[in-house]
Amino acid sequence: MNSLYPLKFEPIFKDYIWGGSKLKEKLNKQVPSNLSRCAESWELSSVQDNISVVSNGFLAGNNLQELIEIYMGDLVGDKVYSKFGNELPILIKLIDATDTLSIQVHPNNEIAKKRHHAFGKTEMWYILESEPNSKIIAGFNKNVTKDEFQKYLATSKLQEILNLEQVYKDDIFFLPSGRVHAIGKGILLAEIQQASDITYRIYDWDRVDANGKPRELHTDLALDVIDYKKHDTYKFSKPNLINEPSELISCEFFDVHRQTFEKAIDKDYYLLDSFVIYLCLDGEFDILYAEGNIESLAKGETVLIPADLKELTLKPKNSATILEVFIK
Repeated sequence: MNSLYPLKFEPIFKDYIWGGSKLKEKLNKQVPSNLSRCAESWELSSVQDNISVVSNGFLAGNNLQELIEIYMGDLVGDKVYSKFGNELPILIKLIDATDTLSIQVHPNNEIAKKRHHAFGKTEMWYILESEPNSKIIAGFNKNVTKDEFQKYLATSKLQEILNLEQVYKDDIFFLPSGRVHAIGKGILLAEIQQASDITYRIYDWDRVDANGKPRELHTDLALDVIDYKKHDTYKFSKPNLINEPSELISCEFFDVHRQTFEKAIDKDYYLLDSFVIYLCLDGEFDILYAEGNIESLAKGETVLIPADLKELTLKPKNSATILEVFIK
């Protein structure tokens, strides 16, 4: 069997009504010409009906699920494989919102398994770019009860109890399952999440689709899922360290580090029993692996580093910034 190598994948594009053109203009995505707008690029996915296909090397044309089936722990890590089987437990997206998304919430693992035979959804957002006065809805601005929430929703006053956050480049939002949220207009972001597409739409600003019909709401399902408490912190940012990693998020579902490097850096993954994902936020760099082999990554690109690749060198063309994602 040929050795594994850093794997790139064909993006899966979504043309939801609130999408725009920034994925093409800002992140160099080759959006198909038949899409007048592009809302999301699913960079790495094993979600049913949206399974990523390899675009580089001898495995090009194979999908992610097929590869995990063949390479198992060598690709994803032994512990990850024993827990998740042929599914990659992380989904990576790039999102361009030219309009405000619906207000929504995601269930936890327990509820999602019971209702949908799927994983729940905890996620994080990393803001790549935002227009002046762009805002994100995350959680509540006061503690509410389920009954109070329903009254505000029924009288179209839900916004009065939602927490609004001004958004700036490099802001980080952590959104555990149960937290009500919505991306505001004028925001370009990277989303790292559990591999789940279970979304309960609570309110969609009375919009209609191309056929003049309102999109389906899932309020009844959402009521037992929502965390109605006000929390102290909904967003944060961290100083950008040069040539050393900075931990952004560590939770049971994923770990995310950011790293900006201006010189070659060595990576040692001998103690990590997991795949690693690099998402290039800025710049361009080479991945040196297995005695002289090279794979390059540029702004807006994502690569999956198999668990079997324990030693790498990342060499920037000038300077590069990445998100490094894995399961501890």
